Amino acid sequence: MDEPRQNISSGSPWELLMGYCRAVRVDNQIHVAGTSPHLPDGTVDPDAEDQARRCLEIIEGALLEAGGQLSDVVRTRVYLVDAADFDAVARAHSTFFNDVRPANTTVVVAGLLDARWKVEIEADAIIGDPARVRH
Repeated sequence: MDEPRQNISSGSPWELLMGYCRAVRVDNQIHVAGTSPHLPDGTVDPDAEDQARRCLEIIEGALLEAGGQLSDVVRTRVYLVDAADFDAVARAHSTFFNDVRPANTTVVVAGLLDARWKVEIEADAIIGDPARVRH
């Protein structure tokens, strides 16, 4: 990477309003902001597992744009509105990360920015030699 910092924008109007971007890459680290389950047309699937899957698809896109991939993820943070949705969200998370197994924190929160959202997810990645990973 030629520049010391790379900002990855999703084009979301919230980025300009709040002054943030979807992801930031500095050297070999990528930090992906809290990612909501909105679809390109602004709708939100009501199913918690589908919402988590959508969040992770957006995260994967940001990682790829920053030169990383899902296998580089070392930590995820999952914010749930309802603890009863944990199993559904865990299934989606496992689909993306079962072979990677990043550190994870999942917390139940009082609410998210949009009442339709059941989950929001963040991720941190370190781009490196995958041969160094030990299970």
